[in-house]
Amino acid sequence: MGDLNDSMADFIVEEIRRARCTAGMTQEAFGKGANCSASLVSAVENGTRALTMDYIRGADNALKTGGLFLRLVEQFDAGVGSPVWLQEWLTKEREATSIRWHEPSLVPGLLQTEAYARAVLTGGRLLTAKRVEQFLAARLDRQSVLSRDDPPQFVTVLDAAVLRRPIGGPAVMREQLDHLLTSAEQPHIHLHVVPDGVGAYAGLAGGFILMKGKSGEIAHVDSALRAHITADPDAVASLHNRWESLRGEALPHTPSIELITEIAKSWT
Repeated sequence: MGDLNDSMADFIVEEIRRARCTAGMTQEAFGKGANCSASLVSAVENGTRALTMDYIRGADNALKTGGLFLRLVEQFDAGVGSPVWLQEWLTKEREATSIRWHEPSLVPGLLQTEAYARAVLTGGRLLTAKRVEQFLAARLDRQSVLSRDDPPQFVTVLDAAVLRRPIGGPAVMREQLDHLLTSAEQPHIHLHVVPDGVGAYAGLAGGFILMKGKSGEIAHVDSALRAHITADPDAVASLHNRWESLRGEALPHTPSIELITEIAKSWT
């Protein structure tokens, strides 16, 4: 999370705290209305716990703002490289001990080359050139989590279609697949590919990430509007079941590497 995003989050936290005090609400009373504990309210206000979307929604509910703080966050999203609502995820990502990532459409962001990531971000022509550069810088910065001194175990399951989709053209795809192969040489990175011959399987419903760290496990599910991030035990358990099902359809690591190597040769 860059300094700008931290400043924005600090602003939102302070405005929520100010509104709470103006309403004459104790942290305990606010917590009841926001569906969280008084200790969490204290930790967020003191800066020892990250601001989350659940907390913001809870604040709107407790203070009966009609969604004011949520709208403020959405407004902030329009001017930064990494959206404010991703703060909790990015904080936990830097401390993750394991990441399980399923992608049916694209190479996972943590394994994308700069050229591939740029092609993804410019695809569809939905972002301005400035926004592309902001998002690109943020995405490349996040990749350092895999090269830190104690990196998380990173396991990804890719649909074979990801390896054949011409994102950015042949040269970009060859570089990207070569990068996957180089990345897979590291002991903490494991790649698995669901081959073309597999028909309907659990992974076709969409991509998702399961991430575990010292403070527990959370999940990240994409949508066309924004990602849904949750630590709800039932939701996480459901995604675990989906992961085990789709993982069973994928090739083991070594055959997957052989398939990626074969497909990489076709991008010449």
